Amino acid sequence: MPRPALSRVLAALGAIASATNVASADAVKGTSMTATTITARPAAAIIDSYLPAGYREAARRAVTVDGEAAELVRYQRTDGRNAALGGEHFSTVIAANGRLKGFARIDLDLVGGALPSRDQAQAIAMEFLAQAAPDLLRSLKISWIEPHDEPLRVTRDGRSEELTLTGMKVKMRNTADGRWMWVIVGADRKVMVFERDIVWITMPGKRGTEKWLHDSWLAERS
Repeated sequence: MPRPALSRVLAALGAIASATNVASADAVKGTSMTATTITARPAAAIIDSYLPAGYREAARRAVTVDGEAAELVRYQRTDGRNAALGGEHFSTVIAANGRLKGFARIDLDLVGGALPSRDQAQAIAMEFLAQAAPDLLRSLKISWIEPHDEPLRVTRDGRSEELTLTGMKVKMRNTADGRWMWVIVGADRKVMVFERDIVWITMPGKRGTEKWLHDSWLAERS
């Protein structure tokens, strides 16, 4: 990890950990970071921090993630704009034990903005994990940092349009259990998508974990 980014991450870890002990982090991109006892913020607090203004809960349902119970909650704009599947939404998946498994913030306001640099995205991702999933800091390994596209269907002037919402994706692997995780940072320099504990099936080469945060996946099952 480049030194400027590392210093910001360590500063964030220190602030969040407060009186707890925080071990040093490896300073090279692609190696693991090690942290001792840091308590994750409650999932509800993380959700409140990232829920866009003008959204309200629209649906809630019990789901299963890799055989474990969880809950999917979908928020949509209060004015009803682009509320259909494929449109604007803020969705969360929380495991029965309270762990935040992921969220997606798919909002028209994020389309077309300048993306953060790879170093900026990495620093933002590490700061986020220190709050939302500090257990992952102990054994994560960065695979790559690249732009990532998400589809967005909107209606403007009575016409449907297919847009592309792009963020900078920091893809990582948990070396302790082999599962994958990622943080996608939006043009506003805030986390746009977070997913953790993703099982990848090597043969035939596909994701095994359900895609509850992905509208295209939900549409195939509706």
